[in-house]
Amino acid sequence: MPMTDETDLPRGEARHYGQTTSDVVVDLHEYKQAKNPPPVTFHRRELDLILKVYGRMVGEGEWRDYAIDHLRDRAVFSVFKRAGEVPLYRIEKNPKLAAKQGAYSVLNAHGTILKRGHELAQVLKVFDKVLKLVQT
Repeated sequence: MPMTDETDLPRGEARHYGQTTSDVVVDLHEYKQAKNPPPVTFHRRELDLILKVYGRMVGEGEWRDYAIDHLRDRAVFSVFKRAGEVPLYRIEKNPKLAAKQGAYSVLNAHGTILKRGHELAQVLKVFDKVLKLVQT
């Protein structure tokens, strides 16, 4: 225990106003699972698929920056034209929707869902360009 200049506290008192200590011992592993579930993340294969599309779009000059957020309920890959702007697209993974509409979705800047599904590869096809026949 480190030595400090502070006086010892009587049992049950805390140094911060309004807090008290307890004699209850809680297993740290149980506490972490109950109170603070791990955030949802993209797996390596999912990131490979997303970064393949991202690289192609950067090469075409459409996208320039990205951000990844791992939240408690979903993981989000945001795509930007410029870093200081609102994301052009958000690729989201929400495991709670896996049994219903599908865990993966692509949303535009306004929050409209462009495509949703159970397989990420199928959802990412929303970024494939449709070839048009041009007559000269």
